[in-house]
Amino acid sequence: MSVELPFAPVDTIIRRNAGELRVSADAAEELARRIQRHGAELAVDAAEHATTDGRKTLMSEDFGVGQVVDKDDLELPVAPVDRIARLEIDDSYRVAMDARIALADILEDYADNVAKAAAVLARHADRRTVKAEDIDTYFELFE
Repeated sequence: MSVELPFAPVDTIIRRNAGELRVSADAAEELARRIQRHGAELAVDAAEHATTDGRKTLMSEDFGVGQVVDKDDLELPVAPVDRIARLEIDDSYRVAMDARIALADILEDYADNVAKAAAVLARHADRRTVKAEDIDTYFELFE
């Protein structure tokens, strides 16, 4: 599975949670992979919800979002998030713009939580750089 999400916005999310720590390129790549996997799983669940409601269009409510944020307030770009949403669902589904933005918001919150914990793990290891191993350790501990 190729990674649809560009690493630069993921790197920015890690940096805003890492404070004075540096961020390795491998950490951004690993978190981008994890974000993509999580987003695809969420889209499968949303598609099931839409199907139950007799729709072929995913909407923000299918992701459990009542009020959608402004897309300009997000770090993650919407176009790659749209591609992530379509990775594991049938081609007959459409993804409404509000659903794309809702998914981007959910994935950004997810990334913030992982990045914050990874920074703590890097500090605990007495390192000055957040590495991919910190992202991996987070998932070993909390998933």
